[in-house]
Amino acid sequence: MNSFEKIAYGRGFREVAGIDEAGRGPLAGPLLAAAVIFPPDYENSEIKDSKRLSPGRRKRLYEVIMQDARSVGVGVVEADEIDRLNVLQATLKAMIEAVSLLRPAADYLLIDGINRLALPLPQQAIVKGDSLSISIAAASIIAKVSRDIIMDMYHRQYPQYNFLKNKGYPTAEHLASLARYGECKIHRRSFRWQGSSALRTEGALFEL
Repeated sequence: MNSFEKIAYGRGFREVAGIDEAGRGPLAGPLLAAAVIFPPDYENSEIKDSKRLSPGRRKRLYEVIMQDARSVGVGVVEADEIDRLNVLQATLKAMIEAVSLLRPAADYLLIDGINRLALPLPQQAIVKGDSLSISIAAASIIAKVSRDIIMDMYHRQYPQYNFLKNKGYPTAEHLASLARYGECKIHRRSFRWQGSSALRTEGALFEL
């Protein structure tokens, strides 16, 4: 899981950051991205793509990553800005923000997916990078747990949607709540839903 990092460090880079996002698919709430820099040769066999971990293990590994990482940055794009930008551009903006918050700053980027970032840094986009790179996997955990914490706070503000459970994703319960109560402030207006089915402007993986 650290072969991409080893290659970059072997090329002379000193601060290799893995970057991933959480929250492309929900109907409500923000989109988050995280960037993580580990020390060279860092290993932890428990760190995996966040989608392969239970909520309890994600939370435990979140604490481990925050303790072991040299640097962590988290970028947030709220629902109204997602509507304004579209999901892809919001994802890229959150990733750039996450990278900008790293201290020490990154000098090489490993990015989950196919898109590079508009930053003057050497970088590599890796399809399914959260299953291939330990720093990208760690970023997926940080982004997911951080977003869950935000959605738990929104649940207290809008309990009728049960964000504590669905985290804003289009579950049957969430769709029923939308039919009954309509949208709240954190719903994404550009994401359309009707009856018992949710229609997205862009495809995304459903994860809770």
